[in-house]
Amino acid sequence: MKSSVLVRVAGESIKKNKMRTLLTMLGIVIGVGAVIIMVAVGQGAQRGIANQINALGTNLLVITAGASNTSGVSQGAQAFNRLTVDDAEKLKREGTLFAGVTPVVMTRVQVLAGGTNWRTMINGVSTDWQTIRDWQTSSGDFFTDADLRGMRKVAVIGQTVADNLFPGVDPVGSQIQIRNEPFDIVGVLAKKGQNAVGQDQDDIVIMPYTTAQTRLSGNPRIWQILVSATSQQDITAAQQEAAAIMRESHKIGDGDDDFTVRNQTEIANAAQGTTKIMTWLLASIASVSLIVGGIGIMNIMLVSVTERTREIGIRMAIGARGSDVLTQFLVESIVMSVLGGAVGLVVGIGGASLVARFTGWSTEVPIAAVALAIGFSAAVGVFFGFYPARKAAALDPIQALRYE
Repeated sequence: MKSSVLVRVAGESIKKNKMRTLLTMLGIVIGVGAVIIMVAVGQGAQRGIANQINALGTNLLVITAGASNTSGVSQGAQAFNRLTVDDAEKLKREGTLFAGVTPVVMTRVQVLAGGTNWRTMINGVSTDWQTIRDWQTSSGDFFTDADLRGMRKVAVIGQTVADNLFPGVDPVGSQIQIRNEPFDIVGVLAKKGQNAVGQDQDDIVIMPYTTAQTRLSGNPRIWQILVSATSQQDITAAQQEAAAIMRESHKIGDGDDDFTVRNQTEIANAAQGTTKIMTWLLASIASVSLIVGGIGIMNIMLVSVTERTREIGIRMAIGARGSDVLTQFLVESIVMSVLGGAVGLVVGIGGASLVARFTGWSTEVPIAAVALAIGFSAAVGVFFGFYPARKAAALDPIQALRYE
């Protein structure tokens, strides 16, 4: 029997029992829809995490103080700080895989302007900071190397600071007061929002590290050094080069590091790995509905074989082979499964859009999930339709004709 005839006969059989067919497909629809929604939410979460981590900087390496031991007792990370501006300058001077290097002088202070005050984080950095963080200004400009060398009292403020100290106006050209020192605002950073741990990235004031160290900190030690690798492929090599230069600067051997070089790619991979596991766990739970739907298809097909026993006997009596009967019932099962999968796909994509709209979560339906949904629904039809189809093909024509 021709394939086109088999599909047509299967379609006619499905049309005869529309309600039963719809109820049979419902399990597949729910299963595929649930899997698509879970995968879309998981993929969206992975993309969101990647975007947040990438917002920290371009190919970022973070060098911080290492741990120390006192009488055999560990004092924990960053307990022994030997980081200095000289370390940052040596990295910038000798590094071959670095696109930018900046020391970071950090302190939290009260900032005043126009009778209003706001407590925020001060970051003293070099001009490379803007390249490393890939953070542009929404108004004004970043400070210059001349400002850095001259230890000028200039500042670039984040959007949160601008909104609280200068609501509704452009603060560029105005002044803020930090510890009785007036600073000219030369720029406002573009809004970035919260980072991966919920910290407001826009609640910040940026100034030359020379100014911050001499007028605010007074400490020769610095909080951290930020380094940007020249490319994504060079991150590991840049990390090793940074560690080697730091050991030379501190005159220590390999294994005696008093600093830590962190790679944001490792953080991103760990976070995305966890999210990926959760996505597939939720998708696996949702796929139980597909198995339930497959069992429903098998039960309905078994009932259909019983109801159509006389029809099967007539077909065999006029020349249909057992393989034709098997193929016909198998095609019916696959058609119901694929139709259910297609409807479930539409339901899943629509459901993912609704989740994104009402929760504010980012969702993304990958092409692989679409192919997997349709392919898996067809596989369910083959797997659970084979036994009823085989039972129909094994019927004795004479006994089938006698069936009442």
